[in-house]
Amino acid sequence: MPSARGRNLTFTEEARRAQLLDVTTELVADHGYAATSLGRIAESAGITKAGVLYHFPSKQALVEAAHARVLSELVEAVGAAVDAAGPADAPAAYIRAMVGHLRERPRHVRMIVEAMTSVAPLTDSKARWSAVADLIAAARDARRLTGEVDLRSAALVIGGGIDAIVSESLGDPEYDAAAAAELLVSVVERGLL
Repeated sequence: MPSARGRNLTFTEEARRAQLLDVTTELVADHGYAATSLGRIAESAGITKAGVLYHFPSKQALVEAAHARVLSELVEAVGAAVDAAGPADAPAAYIRAMVGHLRERPRHVRMIVEAMTSVAPLTDSKARWSAVADLIAAARDARRLTGEVDLRSAALVIGGGIDAIVSESLGDPEYDAAAAAELLVSVVERGLL
């Protein structure tokens, strides 16, 4: 993997960068963006601040890289579930995979929220809802359904439902997020497809 300096990283450098991304994700999730300084990251990683800056030019660059890795893992897991389900069942697979992945990784949820609210906008909301709208359209086509469904609104309803389920499960570990995901799937099956 090439570094920011344009050269390939050694195994040790790749391992250190991965460690810094892990530490940053944990600290931002546990303490927030503002309370996560380069010094705190360095101390948690067992290196100096200069060592952190060797790998990432700034705190923002490090947080953006950690955020990108968390999102990449989420997209990979959800994408695999959606692909395995096929077009007709993709919206249900999307809901189940999103809720399941995020429920199992509360620090990732907090990292995403902190990065989205504390750093320059890192995500494009249209990209999220348009991808879900595409899944709904493909499911409707695969099922040969006709009728008017506002795909943007349907996608926003699904996204909002997922966000609420995940948020509730973060606040209450006893909350049955899997059952809530199934309820959302049922609502989507009856009302949007």
